[in-house]
Amino acid sequence: MSIQAINVRNQFKGKVREIIRGDVVSEVDVETPWGIVTSVITTRSVDELKLVVGSDVVALVKSTEVSIAKL
Repeated sequence: MSIQAINVRNQFKGKVREIIRGDVVSEVDVETPWGIVTSVITTRSVDELKLVVGSDVVALVKSTEVSIAKL
């Protein structure tokens, strides 16, 4: 699936700056040209996306939810 297949208007390209891992959920800070975007996602998703500090990602913002897509 390409990133164009996702219907979210607010997309911010950036790099993972920090990951604070928890047993169930993790906090992922993404540094974008417009500032830091923070997402709380499952730790399983962090592992499945193979997110590490420096990963290129897109933060997808809809309402109060922030999703992450790895580039």
